[in-house]
Amino acid sequence: MSSPSTAGTLRVEPMIGLEWSQAIEQWGGEDATVPAQARRSWLHRAPEQQVVALYQRIRTADPTAPAPWWLRAIAAGNLDTRVEGFAVEDRTAKLLSARTGWVYVPWNTDGDSGFWEFVPSERRLTEPGVPTTLMLTDRHPGWLDVYPAHSGKTPDPMPVRGLADLRANLAHLEALPPA
Repeated sequence: MSSPSTAGTLRVEPMIGLEWSQAIEQWGGEDATVPAQARRSWLHRAPEQQVVALYQRIRTADPTAPAPWWLRAIAAGNLDTRVEGFAVEDRTAKLLSARTGWVYVPWNTDGDSGFWEFVPSERRLTEPGVPTTLMLTDRHPGWLDVYPAHSGKTPDPMPVRGLADLRANLAHLEALPPA
C-alpha cells in the first residue's frame, strides 16, 4: 500500500540500456570510406566528460556494453582523450587509403569504429572467408590488431605496436598466408 504522499505519483527510473543504445546509434555513416565520415553518433559529438560518465554508468549495469575502442581505453585510463583516439583512426585511414587493396568497412558492432579489410588477401583462400582485417583495439597501447585472412574459426589477433610498426610492416601484413 502506498503512503498518501506517494499515492498517484509517477515514478520514473532511467533506462540506462535504452539511453546507451541511443548514444551509440550510428546513422548516416554506412557509406563512409574513412572513420571520420562515420563519426555521427551522440558519443562522437557530445561533451567528452558526459560521454565518459554515461559509459561508466552503463558499464556498471552491463560490463559488456558495446563501445568504441577509444572510449574503453579512456575509461581504463590508457588514453587521455577522444581526440587522441580520433587521431589514431585518422592516421591509420591516411596510411591505408593511400594503398591499393585496403577498404574501410564502417559497420561492425554498435558503437564500434569500423575496420579495414585487405581485399586481395581473399584470393589466397581456398574457400569463402574473411580477408586480412585490421581493427582498432583497446587491448594494448599500439591500438591496432591484424587478423590474417581465414575461413572458419577466427584466428587470434596479431598486435601491431602502433602506426610506425604498421607502416614498417604493411607489405608483410598484406602478404600474410591465410590462417
